[in-house]
Amino acid sequence: MIEETILRIENIKRTDTLHSTHNSKNQQTLKGSVTLNGVGLHTGEKVTMTMRPANPNYGIRFQRIDLPEQPVVKADVDFVVDTSRGTTIEYNNARISTIEHTMAALVGLGVDNVLIELDGPEVPIMDGSAKYFMEAIESAGILEQDAKRIVYSIDTNIHYYDPVKKVDMLALPSLEYQVTALIDFNSPVLGTQHATLKHISEFKTEIGPCRTFCFLHELEYLLDNNLIKGGDLSNAIVVVDKVVQQEELNRLAKVFNKQKIEVKQEGILNNIQLHFANEPARHKLLDVIGDLALCGHSIKAHIIASRPGHASNVEFAKKIKQYIKKNKHLADIPHYDPSQTAIYDVNHITKILPHKFPFLFVDKIIELSDSHVVGVKSVTFNEHFFQGHFPGNPVMPGVLQVEALAQTGGILAMHSISDPENYDTYFLKIDKVKFKNLVRPGDTLILKLELLSPIRRGICEMKGTAYVGNKLATEAELVAQIIRKDKK
Repeated sequence: MIEETILRIENIKRTDTLHSTHNSKNQQTLKGSVTLNGVGLHTGEKVTMTMRPANPNYGIRFQRIDLPEQPVVKADVDFVVDTSRGTTIEYNNARISTIEHTMAALVGLGVDNVLIELDGPEVPIMDGSAKYFMEAIESAGILEQDAKRIVYSIDTNIHYYDPVKKVDMLALPSLEYQVTALIDFNSPVLGTQHATLKHISEFKTEIGPCRTFCFLHELEYLLDNNLIKGGDLSNAIVVVDKVVQQEELNRLAKVFNKQKIEVKQEGILNNIQLHFANEPARHKLLDVIGDLALCGHSIKAHIIASRPGHASNVEFAKKIKQYIKKNKHLADIPHYDPSQTAIYDVNHITKILPHKFPFLFVDKIIELSDSHVVGVKSVTFNEHFFQGHFPGNPVMPGVLQVEALAQTGGILAMHSISDPENYDTYFLKIDKVKFKNLVRPGDTLILKLELLSPIRRGICEMKGTAYVGNKLATEAELVAQIIRKDKK
């Protein structure tokens, strides 16, 4: 029961703020291990759950330490075996049930890699929300890892519809991960509700504490069939959508060891106060986040889920996973929106680079960090080199594509210097050059450079890729040296 829940922190310090966890471009794990004790909702068995740090690219995995050989099950849609009363995964005869709230907490707080040990078949229900799992994660602390987090953009609409249950789910292209959930149980008590998560950073306060719910007639059925052995009135909102006789309320009070149970005016049992007027819709949104995490990848999309449930969530997660598998090669391609203001325009670029017309091959910089840069080169027929390079069949010379990459890399190399006008960048080596597709007049060349290792002693090692749309045009590895002009 929730009153008996114990949270134990192992050799770690509490972290009260997680303001930067969602903005990290790197993968994240826990700083230490943390243990929760509780009961499984359906089995009623006491269970100890320990979340432990994991290496980059490990993902989220569950381990049944109570079974021989302590098998590990990856949190993945391919291993989902039951969605009747929660989401259950199984592999190698190891089954773990009711994983959705833990999964949602990990996604909501930006944790990519964790091993979750269990000494029983079901994750503890706690209070029916993600609250206790979030508190455990925050207590352990979140550690940024030396590995890039890959986030897949959904570039086209992905649709799922179940005509029997009338479930409709849609993923729309978006610059953020957003979720909207709509529920309609044809209930005069709940009515039609909706909830929206505009940014994952809002999960902790707006969605995470929202508890699961059920209707009284469902509760009666589950009790009569001994299907919620670990349930009590502190881990679910019970909606009463019919007239209930006093003898039935007396029976429920006896089952749940309560002195008195009554129906509130708004049609909710007096077990708990609602956190939000639309808490049921918010909890359905929580379930969507937890179940869609089983696609195994971080995504950018606006998810709109109408009448969602675990079965439909999992089927939709499979469709998203298939889409990512088919389009995985597009994940690292930079997105160029001409309407967005550039970080550097050509006037600023000429102040950093020594190159001028006709040998400047970068028009603007649209992304810039300590480890990467993205530049844009608009290729026109008026370029001077087209006069003599393949007249009648104009193709941008490959060597000039490499030069465009080198110049963009020069912007990255100078980024850490406070007075770049006093330095020049000279390239020492260009290696592994490959030309994949032709670049012609009218194309927009997207130039991306990423550091292969930190800049040391003025030496900058980079991987460069150039794209036209979604097609890779050129790739190379470049090594440059930053030299102060008065020391040449």
